[in-house]
Amino acid sequence: MEKNVGGLDRKVRLVLGPILVAVGVAAAAGYLDIGLAGTIGLAVTALVLVAGAIFVVTGTTQKCPANQVAGINTHDK
Repeated sequence: MEKNVGGLDRKVRLVLGPILVAVGVAAAAGYLDIGLAGTIGLAVTALVLVAGAIFVVTGTTQKCPANQVAGINTHDK
């Protein structure tokens, strides 16, 4: 797969990703209350954590499968 993440897209992923990971970890550890209880709260916490991790990985590698499927390439811009 060719690089398809660059410029502002990459910067946003590399800033937002670690923030989402930190929020997910804090919520999972009980330091942050996201306002949802039970299974729904756990699912939202997991979703935030996974989304943050995906942003970090795609920003670091500059390769995003979703961008490829959608035909988006911000690497060349």
